[in-house]
Amino acid sequence: MKKVKDFLWKPCMTVEECVDRFSSLGYQSTELNEAVKVILKMKHSNAKIFLTFTSNMVTSGLRGFFAQLCQLKIPHILVTTSGSIEEDIMKSLGEEFSFSNFYADDTQLHEKGENRVGNLVIRNESYMKFEDLIQTYLRKIYKKQKRISSSELLYEIGLMIKDENSILYQATQNKIPIYCPGIADSSFGFQLFMFQQKHPNFIVDTIQDMQRITTDLSFDEKKGLISLGGSISKHYAVFAALLSGGFDYAVYLTTSHPTSGSMSGATTQEAKSWGKIKDDGEAATVNGDVTITFPLIMCSVLDKIKKQGFI
Repeated sequence: MKKVKDFLWKPCMTVEECVDRFSSLGYQSTELNEAVKVILKMKHSNAKIFLTFTSNMVTSGLRGFFAQLCQLKIPHILVTTSGSIEEDIMKSLGEEFSFSNFYADDTQLHEKGENRVGNLVIRNESYMKFEDLIQTYLRKIYKKQKRISSSELLYEIGLMIKDENSILYQATQNKIPIYCPGIADSSFGFQLFMFQQKHPNFIVDTIQDMQRITTDLSFDEKKGLISLGGSISKHYAVFAALLSGGFDYAVYLTTSHPTSGSMSGATTQEAKSWGKIKDDGEAATVNGDVTITFPLIMCSVLDKIKKQGFI
């Protein structure tokens, strides 16, 4: 039986060394170390890797890290929510989000035209600049194509973005499809609605993406999932994999709990009851703030696979 070992600091300890020592520490640190091992197995088995995340993570400083992972060709498929798209575009324009705090005077923020996301703030001006730009993008896309899937739409937008820290830019450059099944649920969705009022024959077809994502997967290939948070982005990926035999590997990073019966809190064990993860699939779940757990996990993974020649 494995024994608990004391965690001891050493000068100039790397992230990789720190996370390696988590394996004998206990509680969520042990799960975090297990998540590293599962992701490494995804890479070693040449699995097709899904990365799913929600928009609040793009609000944070993780946005550039997601783009960097695309540049390094770590994920093969992205699934996210519509807010991620608009905020990625805002930041590609040079818009900066600010810090507030979790206990701010929200009435005062509203009067100043500032919108709070946890302890971060997005200004109304950022949305105004986004709305002006996205209408320009849509007009250009409309000239090329009247009916388009959500993933094709995001690919076309990615071609027009020049910011290397943009998720859309890097996904487009590296031929990584972005699926956004809830594309209508945001300011971006409202801008699509407004554009369609003037151009009724412009159709964004989300069902077309369901055909693409399911036919892109096969029963024979290995499949892995790195799911940050929950929501529609998580379910879209696990349902797609279900139709081709389920995931071989899965890592869930979440702050939710299974007691509510929500998708965000659903465990990897629960997923096995549906066939979303294979009976013998290898999985880890880490409970905690993704802005802490995900960089630790992925920096450790990247250090290891760089030594192994994967990047």
